[in-house]
Amino acid sequence: MNMSRQVAVIGGGAAGMMAAIQTAGAGAAVTIYEKNDRVGKKILSTGNGRCNFSNEAMGKEFYHGSGKALADEILSAFDVARTKDFFSSLGMRIKARDGYLYPASDQASTVLDLLRYELDRRHVTVHTEEAVRSLSFDEGRKQFLIGRRGKEAFYDAVILCCGGKAAPNTGSDGSGFRLAERFGHRIVRPVPALAALVCKEPFYKQVAGVRCDAELTLQVAGKEAARERGELQLTDYGLSGIPAFQLCRTAAYALLDKKPVMAQVSFLPDFDKASCDSFFRERISSHGEDGMDMFLTGIVNKKINRLLLKLAGIRETERVKDVSPAAFARLKGLYLGLETTVMGTNDFDRAQVCAGGVDCSEVTEYLMSKKRPGLYFAGEILDIDGLCGGYNLQWAWSSGAVAGRAAASDIM
Repeated sequence: MNMSRQVAVIGGGAAGMMAAIQTAGAGAAVTIYEKNDRVGKKILSTGNGRCNFSNEAMGKEFYHGSGKALADEILSAFDVARTKDFFSSLGMRIKARDGYLYPASDQASTVLDLLRYELDRRHVTVHTEEAVRSLSFDEGRKQFLIGRRGKEAFYDAVILCCGGKAAPNTGSDGSGFRLAERFGHRIVRPVPALAALVCKEPFYKQVAGVRCDAELTLQVAGKEAARERGELQLTDYGLSGIPAFQLCRTAAYALLDKKPVMAQVSFLPDFDKASCDSFFRERISSHGEDGMDMFLTGIVNKKINRLLLKLAGIRETERVKDVSPAAFARLKGLYLGLETTVMGTNDFDRAQVCAGGVDCSEVTEYLMSKKRPGLYFAGEILDIDGLCGGYNLQWAWSSGAVAGRAAASDIM
């Protein structure tokens, strides 16, 4: 125990609160600086307000960024089992849905309330509406100097948990990157991740609001870059839902590099060309006298059927037997792979996560800066981002715990 050791945590989100709790638990005196009027604001919006706080399927394959190997170490040091034990010890009942972990209350506020109670129990000092304006190291005192609103305070260690740039209304506005840069850290270019894809074609207004099971294939400069399947949501500007979110960072970085990005949408993800041909051949044999609108009913959502008919150049009232083989081939091709041009992604204000951040080659296995001993990082400020499904919150818990314990013990 080292109650004389003073540690500051800049940012009171998921990673910051976990870091503060673990630091205080190891015996240090901890102060959180949070620019919002309360801590944990972003937690309340996770999992559609239910807080999918982790996932039983865990590993580096669920993460992107310059620190995948580092992520594997950190996630092993404070794993899902320890995360469950931690929240259970605070009094939270946990339930799983297909491996996705939630509070049994189905309320994100449960997670936040328990973390706040634990901060109080650990006697962590919390300053809200306190934006840190300057951070430097005093060589004479061998301490960090934090400046805010004309006030200054010295600390033995600092943990930066300021987030990235996603959802800036919750406080993640990139200010943490600027603080890290003052100590010479390289920032991998931040882009939105887990956000919708904005597409070029005007036809999306015809299918806006439709949700469907689909496979989405992303092509960068003519080559397949990634593929995802799940519930796709069609919007008036393009593609949303989990498959689009999972591909967002890949598209964003490609577009940043001025590379052309295309997406193919398969509305029949269980079919290949041969099985699709067979399916339509059998259907044609028994419904040849029907109009095309009736013929397609029940295959996928009616709005999608009508859009693909239009794109294939087939009238809804045209009888099946009168449609040319070439037109049918076009239609089947659209069901298996509607091509669309990706022009961009939703901005940071509508992204769940920020990709990019502090280059992970510049931190130790304890998440301490290699450029300034005593400076630590946790959470989204690092160049590690996870897929949908509780992975980003697990990274917050794991990295916060590792950085917090190290900062308390002055591990170098």
